[in-house]
Amino acid sequence: MSLPSGEYQLGPEDVTLSVRTVRAGPAAKAGHDLLIHVTSWSARLVVHEDPAKTNIELDADPTSLRVIEGTGGAFELGDDDIASIHQTIDDEVLMRHEIKFRSTRVRAEGDDGRIGVEGELTIAGTTRPIAFELAIGDDGALSATAVVTQTAWGMEPYSALFGALKVHDDVEVAAEGHL
Repeated sequence: MSLPSGEYQLGPEDVTLSVRTVRAGPAAKAGHDLLIHVTSWSARLVVHEDPAKTNIELDADPTSLRVIEGTGGAFELGDDDIASIHQTIDDEVLMRHEIKFRSTRVRAEGDDGRIGVEGELTIAGTTRPIAFELAIGDDGALSATAVVTQTAWGMEPYSALFGALKVHDDVEVAAEGHL
């Protein structure tokens, strides 16, 4: 691990935490692929010389997801569309339940700063295991990507037009920034 031992506090001022959704279904051309930022969250990374003792915790405000970009679609996303998406995320998808991650196992993947992370992710009232790779460069650059399958956490992917337009069940959660 290329980071010195110690405790690191992270948040939106250092690292961008984002969610990417992809549209699916026969009417997918009518919808938008979305880039959503989580604007209120905090994480604590405790790094030990022994990677097995390294620990990661993250808490995010489920009402802080904000659409940054919508690509594709028959029409450009307007302010009313974005407000409607925020309301749907809050009331129907995440239902304002806490989002948290607690690592259960962290291991060095190589000499290049890659770290394998396993842990428990809680979304919409359901806790399930998840694994992902975290890369930390010598300059403190940090990146990680995980795929969250909504139905595995009991979430119903958004759909419209009687299911002809829907959000793909798998969404990509990514973190990029600097320690």
